Amino acid sequence: MLDQQSRLQSSSIPLTEAEVDRRKRIVDLSGEDISRIVTLRNMVAEQTDRYVDAFFRYLDDLGEAPALFGKREVLEEAKRRKREHLAAMTAAQYDRGYVEQRIALALLYSRHGVSTPVFLGAFHQLLRALGNDIMKSVKDPNDAFQRFMSLKKVAFFDIGIMTDVLISERERTINLQQDAIRELSTPVLQVREGLLILPIIGMIDSQRAKQLTDGLLRSIRANRARMVVMDITGVAAVDSKVANHLIQTIAAARLMGSTVIVTGLSADVAQALVALGVDLGKISTTGDLQGGLEEAERMLGYRVVRGNETTGPRLSA
Repeated sequence: MLDQQSRLQSSSIPLTEAEVDRRKRIVDLSGEDISRIVTLRNMVAEQTDRYVDAFFRYLDDLGEAPALFGKREVLEEAKRRKREHLAAMTAAQYDRGYVEQRIALALLYSRHGVSTPVFLGAFHQLLRALGNDIMKSVKDPNDAFQRFMSLKKVAFFDIGIMTDVLISERERTINLQQDAIRELSTPVLQVREGLLILPIIGMIDSQRAKQLTDGLLRSIRANRARMVVMDITGVAAVDSKVANHLIQTIAAARLMGSTVIVTGLSADVAQALVALGVDLGKISTTGDLQGGLEEAERMLGYRVVRGNETTGPRLSA
């Protein structure tokens, strides 16, 4: 319940009376519309189960939301909320509580894989069923049309809220995935006390370079590291921007009291750095990662001592 409440509060839709009124003005919902909608209450109440079945049968037949139908309790909750939705549509109380109900239902759809286009398709089926019944139950075709158009304003009020939530949740998920990918793309690992390793793979742009520098400096402070081995074996090309990023990162690490050894320089990258006029005197380099680690351990005062054959080499400081 707390999670649901926090999600409602963090929703992209501000839960204020002013916002609710703004949305009602957008769909031009008037007192006359509400008077017409109230006359449909009994019809909707009598046919609620049929409307709910039509809505979810459409989703099931479409096959675009398997997660919603994978767990019985989830599907039952969705149907219960849809019944509440239909009852609220003709209850003539389109206030903050009504909006919270729509947001909660949209969050449920989002959590179980109902995309915006799929939701709109199912909602269209629901409106068609409601429209057919209104035209059949009201003798005067013009009156029936006016009542349906009034109910349609509420439907579009709902659609505006729920699509905003679905799109917002999708964007939130994408941002979380991008954050996770960025974290994985610049991992800083502690090899042993005082020694970190930073393997870099792929292209380095300005955003990634900043994240790389920030992550490395945080790790240096957190681990009180005095040596860092930066392995760029996985960096295919180095241009002037990448070279500047690397030098700035190394300089920042030095200010934090840590020495950086760059490893994995390919012949092409080394030639590119020379051609770019990079002052290599400021950079400590070794040919490969193993050499970099050995040099870092030596500078930290570690030495590898070979034990007997059963125990293998061991490290001492």
